[in-house]
Amino acid sequence: MKIGLYFGTYNPIHIGHLIIANHMAEFAGLDQVWMVVTPHNPLKKKATLLDDHHRLQMVYLATEDFPKIKPSDIEFKLTQPNYTVNTLSHLQDKYPTHEFSLIMGEDNLKTLHKWKNYEVLLENHDIYVYPRISDEPENSELKSHPKVHIIDAPVVEISSTFIRNNIKNGKNIQPLLPSKVWKYIDHNNFYKK
Repeated sequence: MKIGLYFGTYNPIHIGHLIIANHMAEFAGLDQVWMVVTPHNPLKKKATLLDDHHRLQMVYLATEDFPKIKPSDIEFKLTQPNYTVNTLSHLQDKYPTHEFSLIMGEDNLKTLHKWKNYEVLLENHDIYVYPRISDEPENSELKSHPKVHIIDAPVVEISSTFIRNNIKNGKNIQPLLPSKVWKYIDHNNFYKK
């Protein structure tokens, strides 16, 4: 089975994440997309994250109507901070019959050379890249790598930061969230402070 791993803090998950995950599941030749909820991205401040179980619950709520998209808490069980190369090694050991690949935005591809053991990732896993608007300079060397697949997915410019800030400011951002996720956030008074 070909599994695309779509990593994120999902703080919160929004319709942009679902548009990309569904596009990859339907049009990139993958059998499933696993939305891997990361407990702590080494590049992000931990203080801004909701508790892991709340973010995972929101991913469950958002994906339950999409049979090809699955939530994953695999990184919750691994040593912190998580590095993608370690997670992939763990998954390959746990599911030896699955073929794992990465799903990332074009902005992440441009900085992939800064990731821990990125050469190992490129050697052992396909990378499916969706377009993002970015000011980062092009890294054409990686873009033309045989393991890198540029997917003509919709450009979605919605950010979880924008959503959090605007909930805090009392704005109506309901259209940007799956309705079950909006209800969960509203019920728990998340992001209002």
